[in-house]
Amino acid sequence: MGVLCGLAAGVWLGAAEAPTKLVNAGFSPFAISLCMVAGVFTARWTFPTLLKGTSYVFADLLCRKHLIVWALLAGSLWAVANTLTVFAIRDVGLATAFPLWNTNSLIGLLWGVLLFRELRGASAKNITKVVCGGICIVAAAIMLGFSTIQGHGVTAHHATRGLLAAAGASLMWGTMYVPYRKAYLSGMNPLSFVTAFTAGELGTMFALTWTLDGGLNSSAFRLASSKQLLFWLFLGGFVWVVGDLFQQFATKYLGIGRGIPLSNTNQFWGLAWGALVFGELASADRAHLALVLGGSLLMIVGALAISTAVASSRETVSRNEALARECDRYGLEYNEVLLAQSGDEFGDRSQRRRWWDVVIVLSATALFVWLAANAVVPPLAMNLGWVAVLTLALLIALAGAGWALWRVTRFG
Repeated sequence: MGVLCGLAAGVWLGAAEAPTKLVNAGFSPFAISLCMVAGVFTARWTFPTLLKGTSYVFADLLCRKHLIVWALLAGSLWAVANTLTVFAIRDVGLATAFPLWNTNSLIGLLWGVLLFRELRGASAKNITKVVCGGICIVAAAIMLGFSTIQGHGVTAHHATRGLLAAAGASLMWGTMYVPYRKAYLSGMNPLSFVTAFTAGELGTMFALTWTLDGGLNSSAFRLASSKQLLFWLFLGGFVWVVGDLFQQFATKYLGIGRGIPLSNTNQFWGLAWGALVFGELASADRAHLALVLGGSLLMIVGALAISTAVASSRETVSRNEALARECDRYGLEYNEVLLAQSGDEFGDRSQRRRWWDVVIVLSATALFVWLAANAVVPPLAMNLGWVAVLTLALLIALAGAGWALWRVTRFG
């Protein structure tokens, strides 16, 4: 289940950054990110309400009050990272920036080992897979960095700035997985966690835009009034939420060290959107193309090597020790939390829908429909044939992983 969720997350997360190409239309990265996060906020409230209902979500949050602070922190880290990715895309392009910030899997792996006893008791074979996978990811990042500096139309100054932005996003996202793992070791449902998470990301993104992008003079306010373009950023936020929910379930069932690298196959799909839809590699010479493609493939190999290091019984015991530590620290019931690790619901939390649940879902749907009705195709060169092919891949991943997740765990 975790592997399937991780692969589906890669497909959807890879598509989510495509709308940030609108930064080329003259809007600041802060404006693009803020409007995208507004779409994320709308979708993050809609999915938990639709799948579980607000009664369940708030009952789950109140059972784990200490995790609300962690969820807000994770949302803040996400907002900073997402803004940095927009800068990176602007300076070095989507096809190259995407794999660079996916080195967050190494940072997440490090935190998993240090804080949550991941890989404790692992076999030599599993450790070798993880180490070799990490080396592949670092080597791929170096290759992609050189390809950026050598690429046509990118100055060394812009390349350096773009590389630093991508590295910063990697650090923020890699650290963001610490609250994720604390939440799921404590038995919280991912749908509940993201509801609090979204408040942190929207608040932080608004603060960043207000303080660093000119306050009332920020282009975010001009973009917010542009219904023709706003839909595409809201759509990007919606796509990101679907991918992130699958990533949350992958983290729950596989842990940081395995779940995150698997979802980081999104770099392959990001490369596909950048190269096939937006033609980012159309004018690249052979050396540039070889570095980008070789680095992308090597990063996929590294991620898969880490994710296929199947946990042994000794590792499971080590995970349960970390779980017991969380239960002792926060006064949780060990047996209930242990059952939640496999998707078994516990307690008598009501999933009965309320009238306001219907209002939330209908309001969000109406907002997207209204924006879509006023939208126009952005002034960017796109290959619509490849847009159709990649959109079909999104729908197949959603249907397959979503049905399996519901059948096995009822989104638990």
